[in-house]
Amino acid sequence: MSSGATLPGHGRSCIEATTSVAETQENAMNSDMIAGNWKQLTGKVKEQWGKLTDDDLTVIEGKRDQLVGRVQERYGIAKDKAEEQVSSWEKQL
Repeated sequence: MSSGATLPGHGRSCIEATTSVAETQENAMNSDMIAGNWKQLTGKVKEQWGKLTDDDLTVIEGKRDQLVGRVQERYGIAKDKAEEQVSSWEKQL
């Protein structure tokens, strides 16, 4: 398939689909790393998102989706923006 080809029934190019799979795998690896090191990372989370409370950190318990949701809630931003912030933060770890 050429780079402009679309996947049947999906309307996405092969490059978009490959990028999406790579991003999903990277997020899964980052989620595992966050969960496994949560106690050590809570200080860094508080530095990045000072509005998160200790109760928030207890609820999050290293779960990436919970972190995204709490960032979204505390900062009043859209889910995609919270996702971008968490992804950017993860890349710095």
